[in-house]
Amino acid sequence: MPPRPWKTLSSRPVYENPWMCLREDIAELPDGRTTLYGVVDFGECVGVLPFVDPDHVMLLRQYRYVFGENHRWEMPTGGIKAGETAEDAARRELQEEIGYTAGRLEWVSTYYTSKSICHEIAHLYLGYDLRQSSLPPDETEFFEVAVFPFEEVLEMVRRSEIRDSMTVIAVLHAALSRQG
Repeated sequence: MPPRPWKTLSSRPVYENPWMCLREDIAELPDGRTTLYGVVDFGECVGVLPFVDPDHVMLLRQYRYVFGENHRWEMPTGGIKAGETAEDAARRELQEEIGYTAGRLEWVSTYYTSKSICHEIAHLYLGYDLRQSSLPPDETEFFEVAVFPFEEVLEMVRRSEIRDSMTVIAVLHAALSRQG
């Protein structure tokens, strides 16, 4: 039998900006005790691994403030805006981050980026039939874009050179689909 759910008794916003919201909840546990629980809500996001041909993908790198790094490659990713579908957001992110759009998107996974205190749902795609089509990047984004052989990208994942979960999961899904 699955564990009984907790009951939210109260919730209060602590901090909010355009990218996230932090709240503090009081939750009642199944045994009647209460606990304080912090939740960071990021909403939903998308990521696309864009294939320029069957054996090459386009990746980007940018300065990642939290880790103080500018050398790790990743696929285009970003948040889903209000009223936007995941597929529309995926196409927009490609346009903003690499200057292309995908004629065909293949869904590979929807997952929780963290299962405990963060609420964020990621939708991952493989992008095919790329054609040039650009939109201006967000004002805080500065990119370097490059094309890599897919096998090299897979090795970068295996060596833990690529570390963001969205890219790792999409690359592994793509590798599995190429086997069959």
